[in-house]
Amino acid sequence: MYTGEIISLGVACSWTITALCFEYAGKRIGTLSLNILRLSLAIVMLGLTLFYFTGYFLPVDMGAKAWFWLAISGFIGYVLGDYCLFNSYMIIGSRFGQLFMTLAPPSAAIAGYFVLGEKLALTAWLGMAVTLFGIGLSIVGKPDGSRKRLSLKLPIKGVLLGVGAGVGQGIGLVFSKLGMEHYMQDIDLANQTAVFLVPFASTQVRAIVGVAGFLIMMMWTKQGKALISALTNKRGMAFTTAGTIFGPFLGVSFSLMAVQYTEAGIASTLMALTPIIILLPTWLFFKQKITIREVIGAIISVLGVALFFV
Repeated sequence: MYTGEIISLGVACSWTITALCFEYAGKRIGTLSLNILRLSLAIVMLGLTLFYFTGYFLPVDMGAKAWFWLAISGFIGYVLGDYCLFNSYMIIGSRFGQLFMTLAPPSAAIAGYFVLGEKLALTAWLGMAVTLFGIGLSIVGKPDGSRKRLSLKLPIKGVLLGVGAGVGQGIGLVFSKLGMEHYMQDIDLANQTAVFLVPFASTQVRAIVGVAGFLIMMMWTKQGKALISALTNKRGMAFTTAGTIFGPFLGVSFSLMAVQYTEAGIASTLMALTPIIILLPTWLFFKQKITIREVIGAIISVLGVALFFV
């Protein structure tokens, strides 16, 4: 039985559904409202999970150092990274947005080298090169039937937002790891339930910081009415809720379960298949044209990610 591998593929499908739901929701209610609502829903879902096991809605056993580093992680990963990600969806679509998320492992590797003192193996450098080549292959090309030189097929703003999303996700992950390491020092390691809940509690703290950051952004840009309007948009809220369930809630839960049944490298590689899996539904539901070059580029990018776990 390939239980871990099957769960990992399920996670990749879960993140695919999330990306599609959030692209649709973002176009209906706006990306700022979407970020506030989906993180608020995630806080509640994670809080209920904590409450079920501990009797507390928040991680009351978390120390100041853990809160600090997880707050930094939440700001970089959620406020900056997800701001870029969801705005990239509006410009270049979720399939290209997810393609740029393959930049997260290289960004995490480089940040881990400087922040955590982690070593970079030769395969990691090779993985970076392969990932960048795959992305380049997907986003650079010639117009149909044209003899012109290769050029960028996507708006530069969308590309920059996609890069910001991938880099923000990777760097945020490193600070999240640092925060969780401090949190592990705060709990009783003999308590298996407490250890099991560390990622959930850490995600909740990051989400709290994310909501705070986006609320400040909303007040600064005076878009409060947009949030109220979003709450009355039934379709937008339905897709926001669905995306939150399949992403921050089920996606995180099953990704943790996957590594319990198979090697972390195998699980991580299979969970990184989203840029490939998302191609079919975007063609079916959004009627987006997909070229062989883009398919090959997505596959190469994922192979680059796989090299980080060899």
